[in-house]
Amino acid sequence: MGKQRIVVLGGGESGVGSAVLARLKGFDVFLSDKGEIKEEYKQTLNKFDIPYEEKGHTEELILSANEVVKSPGIPENNPLVLLIKQHRIPVISEIEFAGRYDKAKKICITGSNGKTTTTSLIYYMLKNAGLNVGLAGNIGKSYAYQVATENFDYYVIELSSFQLDGMSTFKADIAILTNITPDHLDRYDYKMQNYINAKFRITQNLTQKECFVFCQDDKITAAQLDKIVLTAKKLPFTQKKKVNQGAYIDDNKLFVRYEDDEYSMYLNELALQGKHNIYNSMAAAIAAKAIHIDKKVIRDSLMNFKGVEHRLEKVLTIKGVQYINDSKATNVDSAWYALESMRTPVIWIAGGTDKGNDYSPLYEFVREKVKVLICMGVDNKKLHENFADKVSTIIDVSSAKEAVEKAYEHAVEGDTVLLSPCCASFDLFKNYEDRGEQFKKAVREL
Repeated sequence: MGKQRIVVLGGGESGVGSAVLARLKGFDVFLSDKGEIKEEYKQTLNKFDIPYEEKGHTEELILSANEVVKSPGIPENNPLVLLIKQHRIPVISEIEFAGRYDKAKKICITGSNGKTTTTSLIYYMLKNAGLNVGLAGNIGKSYAYQVATENFDYYVIELSSFQLDGMSTFKADIAILTNITPDHLDRYDYKMQNYINAKFRITQNLTQKECFVFCQDDKITAAQLDKIVLTAKKLPFTQKKKVNQGAYIDDNKLFVRYEDDEYSMYLNELALQGKHNIYNSMAAAIAAKAIHIDKKVIRDSLMNFKGVEHRLEKVLTIKGVQYINDSKATNVDSAWYALESMRTPVIWIAGGTDKGNDYSPLYEFVREKVKVLICMGVDNKKLHENFADKVSTIIDVSSAKEAVEKAYEHAVEGDTVLLSPCCASFDLFKNYEDRGEQFKKAVREL
């Protein structure tokens, strides 16, 4: 019997990492991308002597696979993916594939919002504790590439629902679910339950030895918990009542309890302020306690963490107007958190590729706080329909530069210009990072 053949679909960070790992584990590897592969990725493929194709798929080369590793950006209902499944070839994710070769302890984080901040904060804590730790998944370098080339004792892995979709045997040591709100419903047949099921895959395979950290105040999460039988240690975090295990708030203090150990600190000492960030800090603190990180390290980390780029990132104050880059707010709930935390009149820049959004949760904040809405998208019809009677001024623009210039014209001292798009970025930008960078550049050029 010859070598097992692995075909990787997608030549981005995830796919190239998977191909390198497959090559180093002795598989016959082939990578195929419908689009063009970036130069840096081609260099990596060439360096590891991995055959690949771009700008199209050759079916016979793909259907000869024993297993296919699919990049998370390719939908499950993609015609080629359906064809592969018809041929009974297993289709898995990079995370599932790399997990087979990884002995490290894994702290895995998912959720509709807060997962990048929580992931980054936990990674920061583990680094501060002197642990040998990698950062992977939906953030940083490819998990598979790191498993292939590094030797970490711990991984902190951010998982999107798309990455969770292709996982069956993978298991977290600590699984964290920050919350569940409608998002990416276009990828889940517009059925909320399908999306919920994807998120809950993070709990699959957990035993009594592992921990499940979740937000007890999140209605959807709480309702699902009654339906699934979990043997893992349940560690809730809540801002509404006390819990015996997990995290809660009492008398302006954050308390964390794990087994018979307790830790507390004042809320005003937290580096990340705002209700949503208290949840992120709680989740991170529970994870740190569960791996027995020293209290002083937890405290210092929670007090000194700088936050995440493109997430409520303060750019500059110009003529008394604060410009904030929240480009990572690609759904309604993220924008809700951003608007909730605003304490000044807001010029709100929103828009992009709508993912089946329901904007009604934002109505009250928009009426109360937003004086100008700047729509930055190819098609802004839905924003106009939803907010025409709630904001006196709505302006359409087609670039970040134009959006910032219009905001500057309308802003007066004491206002905040907030880029919190509520939508995906793919109509005008490469991704949310590109959108955030263009916004920041435009602000700096004012």
